[in-house]
Amino acid sequence: MLSRMLINNIKRWGGYMYMKNSWINMEKKGEIFEFSEEYKRFLNEAKTEREVVKLVRKLAEEKGFISIEKKEKLVPGDKVYFINRNKNIALIVIGEEKIENGINYVVSHIDSPRLDLKQNPLYEELDLAYLKTHYYGGIKKYQWSTIPLAMHGVIVLSNGEKKEINIGEKDGDPIFMIPDLLPHLWGKSQAERKAPEVLKGEELQIVIGSLPLDDKEKDKVKEGVLKILKENYGMEEDDFVSAELELVPAMKARDLGLDRSLIAAYGQDDRICAYTSVRAILDIDRIPKHTSVCFLADKEEIGSNGSTGLQSTFLEYFTSKLIKKVKGDFNNLDLQETLWNSKAMSSDVNAAMDPIFKDLFDPMNSAKLNYGIVVTKYTGSRGKSGTNDADAEYMGEIRELLERNKVSWQIGSYGKVDEGGAGTVALYLAQKGIKTVDVGPALISMHAPMEISSKLDVYETFRAYKAFYEI
Repeated sequence: MLSRMLINNIKRWGGYMYMKNSWINMEKKGEIFEFSEEYKRFLNEAKTEREVVKLVRKLAEEKGFISIEKKEKLVPGDKVYFINRNKNIALIVIGEEKIENGINYVVSHIDSPRLDLKQNPLYEELDLAYLKTHYYGGIKKYQWSTIPLAMHGVIVLSNGEKKEINIGEKDGDPIFMIPDLLPHLWGKSQAERKAPEVLKGEELQIVIGSLPLDDKEKDKVKEGVLKILKENYGMEEDDFVSAELELVPAMKARDLGLDRSLIAAYGQDDRICAYTSVRAILDIDRIPKHTSVCFLADKEEIGSNGSTGLQSTFLEYFTSKLIKKVKGDFNNLDLQETLWNSKAMSSDVNAAMDPIFKDLFDPMNSAKLNYGIVVTKYTGSRGKSGTNDADAEYMGEIRELLERNKVSWQIGSYGKVDEGGAGTVALYLAQKGIKTVDVGPALISMHAPMEISSKLDVYETFRAYKAFYEI
């Protein structure tokens, strides 16, 4: 039998030792449901990195944040933002402590699995016009056929003019779709393929039109599509080369279940963390002790590469500008000292146990929906490859913070040791000397066109990030 002391500790600890559904005795149901309505609106309005940055900038300016370029000197209480190539945004609240004493970073990513158009995508076959795609991030390719898709992005015309595209989201808009074989014919072509090849990458092609243009001798349907693009966007076929066009599910975020306790939506990995971390910093109503930064990164789903991914020097760049505008001068040692004294929550999602596939999980070390935010000491795969693996001391700090603020939390992992694994941006933050641990909610159906989250977990995530900013 458990000793009386251990039983009392299990009752006292607000974390995973409870192992109970956090809806039980929850007094804030109305507040949680109201918060989730705002979250769903965010998901519907911002399905790409550029759209997230644009919307977050608007929300930040409504709360008094201004561009860092408009401030020569930063003092405690100042609220500024910094944008990088329209795919990163950092929201910053200057704290009371010397900046060299460290910054509290909450770092989420705003890219999600999707389909990107190839640079030369448009062709005609059998009087149908198609667009070729290249999938972005880890997807089950077969999940993307026969669902309604919307096209989002930008086109830079040959004259340098930039056009924004958003087709398929409004009720009157056309949608796009990847066709699939009828079951009567799939026997020899698809049925015997392994799951990753039920649809192959080159078969992820979008139907975009079928109406021929009478005055053309060949490719009449393709020419009809090009005419529409020219009339609506001033676009020529060559302009695909300087376009950034993404296909995402043309589906709205919806309540899931008769009790409406869950949310089904595209892009919750990782915009669930992006929204909650943004809301948390926007809701800071006093000067924090340490400077707080909400940083939204790009390219996590493909390795955090490029000038907008976390492997770039952007974090060091805007942190250097912060230091200079706070202190009035700057040297590299200031940057190193600031980063080394900083703390971060790598805010990314974890995998919630799915009762249909529970044999792939270790129940003692896996997250569940409705059990609160998930603290993940390490990610990686097979032998902890590609992980940060937070130290015990920092785990203790985060645990104490969540307990003190009565945030529902649990631990989590990405399945049994030899079954799977995953990575986040945590290791790139830690490489800069920042104390880092992964902290975010759990999802079911991660990376699917519609992912499942808990409304309670969304709200507890917001509360956890707000508590961290205000340390």
